[in-house]
Amino acid sequence: MKFGYTIVYVPSVTEALTFYKEAFGFETRFLHDSEQYGELETGATVLAFASHAMGEMNLGGLYQKTDPNAAPLGVELAFVADDVVSAYAKAIAAGAIAIKEPIEKPWGQVVAYVRAKDGSLIELCSPIGG
Repeated sequence: MKFGYTIVYVPSVTEALTFYKEAFGFETRFLHDSEQYGELETGATVLAFASHAMGEMNLGGLYQKTDPNAAPLGVELAFVADDVVSAYAKAIAAGAIAIKEPIEKPWGQVVAYVRAKDGSLIELCSPIGG
């Protein structure tokens, strides 16, 4: 078995794809004609988005939608960047919601937190040991 996908349910798949390109530089890998499902070029593991309508169809509404006005869910997306300070600034300029500015952790890693427009929690971090 291998880890294949992370799928984030969002209000608008096309808006999510645009935001992640503007905020983090990820290109669209695939967008279904229905615009209810899309994927980004992120490396070995696929980051994908599905509409809340698809979540309703797949899960009968038995999941909690993210809400940018509520506390983040207990899941985060972590993106590794060589320059976390610049990545954080770019994300904020693209409309990400600031949570914690970049800070160096005791083990030497630089870490920052933002939320996507839909409310998803995102960690921006330098490589461990980098």
